[in-house]
Amino acid sequence: MAKTIIIDPVTRIEGHSKITLFADDQGSIVDAQFHVTQFRGFEKFCEGRPYTEMPALMARICGICPVSHLLCSAKATDALLAVDIPHTAANLRRIMNFAQLVQSHALSFFHLSAPDFMLGFDSDPKTRNILGLAAAHPELAKDGIRLRSIGQKIISLLGNKSVHPHWSVPGGVGQGLTTEGSDTIKVMLDEALAIALRTIGWFKVAQSQFVDEIAVMANFPTLFVGLTGYDGLWDTYDGTLRVSNAKGEIIDEVVDPMDYANVIGEAVEPWSYLKFPFYAPMGYPDGMYRVGPMARLAVCDGFGTPLADQEWAEYRELTRGASTSSFHNHLARLVEIIGAIERMQVILADPETTCMAHLRAVAEPSRNEGVGFLEAPRGTLIHHYRIDNNGLMNYCNLIIATGHNNLAMNKGILQAAQRFVKADDIKEGALNRVEAVIRCYDPCLSCSTHALGQMPIVMEIKSLDGTLLRTIER
Repeated sequence: MAKTIIIDPVTRIEGHSKITLFADDQGSIVDAQFHVTQFRGFEKFCEGRPYTEMPALMARICGICPVSHLLCSAKATDALLAVDIPHTAANLRRIMNFAQLVQSHALSFFHLSAPDFMLGFDSDPKTRNILGLAAAHPELAKDGIRLRSIGQKIISLLGNKSVHPHWSVPGGVGQGLTTEGSDTIKVMLDEALAIALRTIGWFKVAQSQFVDEIAVMANFPTLFVGLTGYDGLWDTYDGTLRVSNAKGEIIDEVVDPMDYANVIGEAVEPWSYLKFPFYAPMGYPDGMYRVGPMARLAVCDGFGTPLADQEWAEYRELTRGASTSSFHNHLARLVEIIGAIERMQVILADPETTCMAHLRAVAEPSRNEGVGFLEAPRGTLIHHYRIDNNGLMNYCNLIIATGHNNLAMNKGILQAAQRFVKADDIKEGALNRVEAVIRCYDPCLSCSTHALGQMPIVMEIKSLDGTLLRTIER
């Protein structure tokens, strides 16, 4: 008999989701769906708000990647003002975005995925978590906690708090970085770099034992989309949005953020609140692409810093070019952590970074439409705003990194399930490998669900002991 296998919830990710696997009469997996089951709808919440509130409002869209939304929103409002922000402000925004990448990548690698690497995909799920990792490998767990705390401390030094800072404003930033604060960051960066180097050292050896997982965890040709600097080097804050094929060859570029819709379209499906972006010239669903660490390493020409360039070159040698296995996102995160630390060190050596004289360009709105994009830890983030003549928001479209990866995540879980899951003999470790495909992308679901009206709303009322009392559907 045909069978449906449901993994609910998907664990060790940010947000709420489930996976449905469909088996045929022979017990083989024939289809898979990744359901994002929560709905937030921030785009509608923004309508009617003054554009000046948007960066602070967007910083509250998510507790995992608030800095990414803060800065992307600030860039969109910069575009409404039609201003170039001061050099010092741009330096400080870059530092905060790099710090966000470090802390978020550390969370993903050490807290969410390392239990699989160090304890085993088939290990006891009761201990296959950060607490089990700390008991079995305390030094590794301490490194992960410390690396993340360094990133959060840098964010706090700039924005006065590490979660939901409202420090970046239209035209620049709200406060500068003192010389003392700069010196504190420099010391922490030395420690962070040492952690990152020893982590990537052991992981490059450790990943050799996951040949089967690398082969089928979303390993297929797709396009890649990512931001590079105008010089083609890796960047997360400003530059050109590149599209490459599976070989890493650049096939399209977006120089003006206002032109992004010529490259990126959005589709919806009735079984998820998460939209399905696609490469517009190829249509849906053929225009599948991926964003995030491995995509950024595929589209860039290097890092421009010595240690990261060395690691990037080694990474590219894994598959003689752009990697197509999403498992390699884990290694790519470590390469990016090293690059982000080196970039922060370069910026802090610039004396203008601690200049307190000019932090914000002050202007009135000069345009009724503005687009900002940058690279969040999970991939390309786009904020598109329109305002009326009174400066009030009347349109907001957010294209989130997790959404960009939606098509690939769905294809990836099918590929892994077909390799590891047998409907007549379901093993927990096999289902964990299917979940692990999603963890490769480190999805952040809370800020990415906007497909209003596409998926039925289901409310479950349960007793304190978990007994289902009533289900209400709309």
